[in-house]
Amino acid sequence: MSDAIESVGIALSVALVLGIPFGFFAFLRYLRYKETIALAERGLLRPARAKRNRDTLRWGIVITTMGLGLTCGLYPLGFSMDPVLASRAPLGFGPWMLIGLLPFFFGVSLLIIHYVNKREDLRYDAEEPDPIPPHKVNGE
Repeated sequence: MSDAIESVGIALSVALVLGIPFGFFAFLRYLRYKETIALAERGLLRPARAKRNRDTLRWGIVITTMGLGLTCGLYPLGFSMDPVLASRAPLGFGPWMLIGLLPFFFGVSLLIIHYVNKREDLRYDAEEPDPIPPHKVNGE
């Protein structure tokens, strides 16, 4: 009986941990939808959201440093777990290092994407969107 209660408790905890963030983002999406509908009823358009590369740069820096930290932290782990396996691995980089190297190189790729797409940002800044919708120009 106690095993069943323990299993239910674990399942509920997992559901809460996964459900709370999902519910929060769903609620934010719903609020954005209601705001768009309210603007449409008034005949207004939602301002275009500027797609800049700042998010790519931020996430690239965060993920790169996270991967670097994991790589530095996991490097001595192989020597403490199995010194024979670590000595046979090139430069001591065993399979345990993938946990840090994958996010590191993913973050580096985001940084490369940021710098490659930097020209598009400069071109986008030159185009200023019209703040007044075309159907509102005549005062209708």
